[in-house]
Amino acid sequence: MKKIVIIGAGSLNFSSRLTADILSFPALQDSHFALVDVDPVRLDYATQIVNKIFQEGGYSRAKVSSHVNRREALEGADFIIVSILVGGYEAIQAEIDIPMKYGIDQCIGDTLTPGGIMRCLRTLPELQAIAREVRELCPHAHVLNYTNPMGMLSWGFTDEAPDVSYVGLCHSVQGTSEEWANRCGVPLSEVNFQCFGINHQAWFVRFEHQGVDLLPRIRELALEPEHWWGDTSRMEYVKHLGFPVTESSGHISEYNPWFRKNDESVKRYCPGQYSDWNGSHGFIKTLYERPNWKQEMADMASWKQPISLERSSEYGSQIIHSLVTGENSIIHGNVKNRGFITNLPDDSIVEVPCLVNKNGIQPIHCGNLPTHLAAINRGQLSVQELAVRAVQTGDPEFVFQAMIMDPLTAMSCTLDEIRAMTQELMEAHAQWIPVMNGRLLAEKPLMYKTRPTGPVSSHVDPGQATK
Repeated sequence: MKKIVIIGAGSLNFSSRLTADILSFPALQDSHFALVDVDPVRLDYATQIVNKIFQEGGYSRAKVSSHVNRREALEGADFIIVSILVGGYEAIQAEIDIPMKYGIDQCIGDTLTPGGIMRCLRTLPELQAIAREVRELCPHAHVLNYTNPMGMLSWGFTDEAPDVSYVGLCHSVQGTSEEWANRCGVPLSEVNFQCFGINHQAWFVRFEHQGVDLLPRIRELALEPEHWWGDTSRMEYVKHLGFPVTESSGHISEYNPWFRKNDESVKRYCPGQYSDWNGSHGFIKTLYERPNWKQEMADMASWKQPISLERSSEYGSQIIHSLVTGENSIIHGNVKNRGFITNLPDDSIVEVPCLVNKNGIQPIHCGNLPTHLAAINRGQLSVQELAVRAVQTGDPEFVFQAMIMDPLTAMSCTLDEIRAMTQELMEAHAQWIPVMNGRLLAEKPLMYKTRPTGPVSSHVDPGQATK
């Protein structure tokens, strides 16, 4: 019996989806699911739901246990799945609404942007604590993290525990590859593609069907109105950059300075009415403000709202199955860059294909990204690194530096405005960022308000002064 610990099991849908996926493999139907959550009410509902999955699927050999104490659950673990939210809706609301006062219009705000940076500050310390506990209690376990901001958290976790088997997981590669196969009218199972980069900004540099390069067709499809209007920002990427990118238009509209400049550009490139994952302001608040969550979980536990027992495309169950049985699978995971993408920084977190079998999770060498795509990724990696350093050092200046390097923030604000916004965010998040130990950002004078009445010194070019 393999012990699978799910940390953050009280999430509305995610832990039940992974449980059903794992049990869809006959070789894993005797698994022990150890559910962990800090909220005992959510934990109780999650346990009821898992027991109902056992009943409906006829999984009589499976076992479930519930734990508020994480260390208790980690004892003897073989696999650890992490999907947590620190601070809840209140924290999300603050990190969306405060930047908007400064003209920074976020859609999701969980990867880059002020929202992603603040989410790193409040979440990475928990991932670091999990890393230390894994090293102590179950050092041979495999950690599968689904928590955002994926790049920042993976960077911090692997710095903390470089000897622990870790992979960060997302569903954007699966979802995007399926979308493009459908648009091209070919079965995804017959498509040969290569996709790599960083989480939420990985690039399909090859997309072939029976030896035919489909990238030219994709570039044509991106200009067809029915596709453009349904996936605006991503189609702009294809139109101007030449390659499809992962993640939804709402997400990618905030990772750059191109689409969310003002109300008019948001209306033009992020028309939310055309997409479930829309580009409207603060869409993440709609996703997380679920006042009826108790009823929804109760409906799942009673099977009034049944959970599909068919396996989804999430990678978690495939990884566990391959590690247990040795059956080869290919997934796309977030790992330390050890030369896998040769024109992105070593030690950064990259999203690359990985071979999984009894030898473990083995990232595959991908080589160079096209130069312009690597340049986009490198800029975003700078934000990630600075946010991680803020947590590792407790220095508020690193928080500010991450903010000024963020493309959306830099597009919208001056340095003085970014410093003021960062200070306000840190004050609003003080209860969720104890890692900063109460340290706030140093104030700086607004020099444009101090113009002297007399003459001012003028700039002298040092090179000219010597001539």
